[in-house]
Amino acid sequence: MEVFRNLWEYYWPYRWYSFSALAALILTTGLTMVYPFLLKILINTIFIGHQYQDALGLALIVVGTSALKGLFNFTQQWLGQLFGQHSVFDMRNDLYRKLQYLSFTYYDNAKTGDLMSRLTADVEAFRQFLSFGFAGLVNFFLTVTVGVILMLSIDWKLTIVSIITIPILGFTAMRFDKRIHPAFSEIRKTLAGLTTAVQENVTGVRTVKSFAREAYEVNKFSNQNDNYVDANLTTATLWSRFFPLMEFLGNCSVVLLLAYGGALVVLKQMSLGDLVAFLSLIWYVIGPVSQLGYQINNLTQARAAGERLLEVLYTSNDIVNPTNIQSSLQTGGHVQFHDVSFTYPGAGPALYNIDMDVPIGNTVGILGETGAGKTSLVMLLSRFYDVTSGRITMDGVNIKDMSLEAFRREIGVVFQETFLFSSSIRSNIAYGCSDVSDEDIIVAAKLAEAHNFIMELPKGYDTIVGERGMGLSGGQKQRLAIARAIIMNPKVLVLDDATSAVDMETEYEIQTALRNVMQGRTTFIVAHRISSVKGANEIIVLERGRVVERGDHNSLLALNGHYRHIYEIQYNQEDKPMGMQQTVRGAVAVEGK
Repeated sequence: MEVFRNLWEYYWPYRWYSFSALAALILTTGLTMVYPFLLKILINTIFIGHQYQDALGLALIVVGTSALKGLFNFTQQWLGQLFGQHSVFDMRNDLYRKLQYLSFTYYDNAKTGDLMSRLTADVEAFRQFLSFGFAGLVNFFLTVTVGVILMLSIDWKLTIVSIITIPILGFTAMRFDKRIHPAFSEIRKTLAGLTTAVQENVTGVRTVKSFAREAYEVNKFSNQNDNYVDANLTTATLWSRFFPLMEFLGNCSVVLLLAYGGALVVLKQMSLGDLVAFLSLIWYVIGPVSQLGYQINNLTQARAAGERLLEVLYTSNDIVNPTNIQSSLQTGGHVQFHDVSFTYPGAGPALYNIDMDVPIGNTVGILGETGAGKTSLVMLLSRFYDVTSGRITMDGVNIKDMSLEAFRREIGVVFQETFLFSSSIRSNIAYGCSDVSDEDIIVAAKLAEAHNFIMELPKGYDTIVGERGMGLSGGQKQRLAIARAIIMNPKVLVLDDATSAVDMETEYEIQTALRNVMQGRTTFIVAHRISSVKGANEIIVLERGRVVERGDHNSLLALNGHYRHIYEIQYNQEDKPMGMQQTVRGAVAVEGK
């Protein structure tokens, strides 16, 4: 029961709902146990004793008992629902909150479909147990205990004969639990895989169609579906073996009861009414015992779901607020890297001994081949990851000593892959600010050179963009992302290859927008194109995580090194002197090899 002990903080605050539901359950069970004795009176007093004048009173007692039982049963069901719903409400909120604050390191390996499955199906399985499963287990023990006691009060010898198979039923149920738990865990895993396959396919449907891979995706989904079906069939096989055995053992109890009890009636050692009452009681005992597998099913599913929920709740976050947060964050934007190195968890080093001093208002261009460490550098600046060694400071304060929320509000980030929410353009631009006016939104859009195309849309700023911004061009989405970043008025602006996916004309428009918003802000520009960084105060060239060159555009060209090589490849050789054309041909020949 370790899972339930670890999750007690979610259901214990609402224990009074559960206790009240259990009280109603006890009353329901007590009233249920009245029926066998009413049957006994009906047979012995009215049918055999011919005291028909008592029939009306007995009928009224039956009706009253039924009404009360229905009332208490309704109360138990309603309170059980309140208990389960309130408990998982807090749990679901905590899970979502945890997912919001987990670092990039966690999401580097997490699967979206699996997380969705945990937040929905697993939470629901746990709720089902809290609402109904726990009451079912209590009802099992309560009904069996009270039923056996009442049977003993009628005839202890017949009771022993009747319940001789009950221990075998219990032993069988316990063995079943040990086998069914791994089976349900496998169902949870395969369901998560199935959900992940659907999520990835829907997200990447354009890629699927562009490569004509529909058949491949159908086959991949079919394999996941097969795994899910196989897991369910394995579980169904276990159930199919369990239930017939349980029913057989239960019927054995009834046969023994009728054989021995019938003999007692014939020998006048027991009244017919006692035997009928006894038969009714044995079914009240056998019913919950035969349903024990179902109750174990609920318990096992809840336990398997709880284990998966705890995996998320207990995941440690490596990016956390410091113990002693700076009382006030007065940033100007002076950024310094002090001998910074970084290694991704489970991977090789990404950056080595980076030193950089970027005064307020300066622009740094970061250039290098794919995998050189450009994005890693700015990810560290935003503290999406923590440095492995060294430190990064802003205005002399280590960024690890700053409040994460306050610090990140001072940094505006525009990623290479722009993500827009399925809402209005107005909401997307204002996403980073909780209180912003329409005028501020329009000013930000104008600075990002986005206002004109927005006004051409059917509903202007109230136009709803499709999922992930579908319906807008790459350049339009990038300009909206820029507007979203600058509306926060950040001290530091990070542009992570923000123009790599657009054409030259759109790049020029975006760069025009960027020149508007970079004024007075410390800016880091990650790029593959020299046109994006050549106006920077300083350009650093990375290769395999190390700074191999640094300087401004002209000084780096004069070095005749990596930067010059990239420059000559990117620019049209017809615009270069003859000597440089030969250099370009040589470089292209080397690249061709």
